Amino acid sequence: MSRISVRGIAVASATAVTTVGAVVGVATGDGQNSNDLETTASGATLLADIPVGEHASVQNASLTQQADAMAYAADAEAKRSAEESARLQAAKDAKAKKADAEAKAKKEREEKEQVASRSATRDASDFAPQSSYTVAQVKDIARQIVPGGQFQCFSNIVNQESTWNYKAVNPSSGAYGLVQALPGSKMASAGADWRTNPATQIQWGLNYMNERYGSPCAAWTFHQANGWY
Repeated sequence: MSRISVRGIAVASATAVTTVGAVVGVATGDGQNSNDLETTASGATLLADIPVGEHASVQNASLTQQADAMAYAADAEAKRSAEESARLQAAKDAKAKKADAEAKAKKEREEKEQVASRSATRDASDFAPQSSYTVAQVKDIARQIVPGGQFQCFSNIVNQESTWNYKAVNPSSGAYGLVQALPGSKMASAGADWRTNPATQIQWGLNYMNERYGSPCAAWTFHQANGWY
């Protein structure tokens, strides 16, 4: 309700109370005359008699204030929503950045470990040829040539292919040696003594797995899925 409307009600109410009081006074003989009653009623009528145009002006001003208040509230809510969205996006970006940094650090760490492992290994030429080798001796040579983190995978393949027999021959295909190279003469790229030197065979097998699959463990994964590599 507008300010003018409230005032009108108050004046009208006052008029009603005054009128009732006057009537009661007459009835009880309090001495108030009819002229006083007429004067009070007349004054109340003049206060309440506000032009219609002024009513409309006040109502329009009130509506404008309400619209301004609603617009302010909407702006505040939009700002709060935008700030919350920005906060959530910043948190998401920070999480993604952290994950990328951790992945990069892990990759670099693995690469350093591989380099360190390879630098600690020996080459086939570091082993003096023998007339014969036991399985234990062949495995010991392999441990010194194959990087530590890849040895188990390399061992799994050799065990499946030749059970660590460096003179093993596949009667069907003619594949030869520890890693069953086909043909066996491929291993000549690692040394002319490929037929009798397990170190040469191990070196060739390691090179083959690294070049074709990336590592002995990747070669072993393929071997498990296909039964060959």
